[in-house]
Amino acid sequence: MSRIGRRAVNWTVLGLGFVFLYAPVAILMVYSFNESRLATVWSGFSFKWYGELFRDKQMLDAAWISIKVAFWTATAAVVLGTMAALVMTRMRRFPGKTLFGALITAPLVMPEVIIGLSILLMFVSLGQVVGLQPRGIVSIWIAHVTFTLAFVTVVVSSRLSELDKSLEEAAMDLGANRIKVFFLITLPIIAPALVSGWLLAFTLSLDDVVIASFVAGPSSTTLPMKVFSSVRLGLSPKINALATLMILVVTLAALIGWWFMYREEKRRQQDMQLALQENG
Repeated sequence: MSRIGRRAVNWTVLGLGFVFLYAPVAILMVYSFNESRLATVWSGFSFKWYGELFRDKQMLDAAWISIKVAFWTATAAVVLGTMAALVMTRMRRFPGKTLFGALITAPLVMPEVIIGLSILLMFVSLGQVVGLQPRGIVSIWIAHVTFTLAFVTVVVSSRLSELDKSLEEAAMDLGANRIKVFFLITLPIIAPALVSGWLLAFTLSLDDVVIASFVAGPSSTTLPMKVFSSVRLGLSPKINALATLMILVVTLAALIGWWFMYREEKRRQQDMQLALQENG
């Protein structure tokens, strides 16, 4: 096969892969503008289901709960995940370090059903001892932080492993303490990884339905739980409209994260070129 033929085959396979992945999403977005009450029968273009969605107070309340939980989950997971990554990559070997790493990354391979059930049993036991409410928004937040912490730790650890330690050592040789080195040297370099970890934790928390089903209370129904219960009664065009809005929000967040990482990488390359010119 000629070079042009191989290139054509490669592009064809790539195109079919993208169609397989994104054609269902595109169809869902198109049917969100369907006038018919039947979500799979096209009868005309209309925005009425978006209006119906914004008049559905239960759906909006569930969306607001999910956004709040996802925001604070991602924030806490980034803080704790960065600390865990620093322990795994910067601290010298100590007794139990291997076990510590295994426990941090265990949720990556553990079924969500097991995580949700174990966290529920823990909350019930704590409720009997300290009076902690076993079901509610706080319980969902704690459960989601436990679940997403492993993902953030892996992302940040990989970036810290690639970081040139001589930069930190040079700063300490010039008199900076470890805290100052972290905030002025390490943190700006790993900022793209922190943004990626935050977005990943936010998306995982916003999308979770299994773990939240175990620890959610009557007044803390999340958006995925609400959507799941609605779909069981029949697919409504409001779900298509809601999914379209979520896709747009996630796409916008991904573009912002990509732009931030691209800008940081561009600035890092310019700094390296400037340093090479000065040394040359």
